[in-house]
Amino acid sequence: MSNLSLAYIFYNHKLLVDDNFQLPKVEKLASDLIFSSGDQVIARDLLDDEAIPEGYQLIPIRQLIAQWTRAQFEQASRAVQLLEWRRNHKFCSHCGHETEVHSTEYAMVCPACGYRQYPRVQPCVITVITKGTDEILLAKNARNKGNMYGLIAGFVEVGETLEEAVARETLEEVGINVKNIQYLSSQPWPFPSNLMLAFKAEYESGEIKLQEEEISDAQFFKFDQLPETPFAGSIAHAMIEHVIHNKKMP
Repeated sequence: MSNLSLAYIFYNHKLLVDDNFQLPKVEKLASDLIFSSGDQVIARDLLDDEAIPEGYQLIPIRQLIAQWTRAQFEQASRAVQLLEWRRNHKFCSHCGHETEVHSTEYAMVCPACGYRQYPRVQPCVITVITKGTDEILLAKNARNKGNMYGLIAGFVEVGETLEEAVARETLEEVGINVKNIQYLSSQPWPFPSNLMLAFKAEYESGEIKLQEEEISDAQFFKFDQLPETPFAGSIAHAMIEHVIHNKKMP
């Protein structure tokens, strides 16, 4: 029986794959994160002083969305998020003592006070907003140097419902009010550890007024006159296809 394990090996949100976007097989180390014991799948970070193996390359995980199935991407998402969580919880947030990896759970345990730190997910809402029967609101992120327009999105705040987050983020970022807010779907998004919760809504009132530190441009576009939009595989792309072409959400 082979002692090699299929491995998710990451470096700065880039994943090690071969020319066919396949994962490497490596010998398991004691420090590896056991990702799927039944299939002998592990996850680890590539250290700064480690060389990239011959025949392999580091690919931004975003790029793999178009190359892999949804299930494959979500599994890679889970791996990178668990590694990020483990890196960020090496010390106890209660007493400051160095933590240890739990033997059977995804938990970082403090041997001094017993406190356990589990992986956390940050919920984000993303909303596709329509006006009438043939217009969609698209916005350009202020940090985006290209010409791609996307959807309104933001983190859910403490004490608010998802629907309240949709209405608040829309009003804050583009100055309009929405109605008929409906849940569509969700997608894990490992940048760094988000869960994107997709909604659709209809324009109700107001004029577009940009939150300039977040949005550089926002307009209602006709369905047949769209600018550059998010890539296939992203939940934003699926949402746009859903409202324009009535495609089923994944």
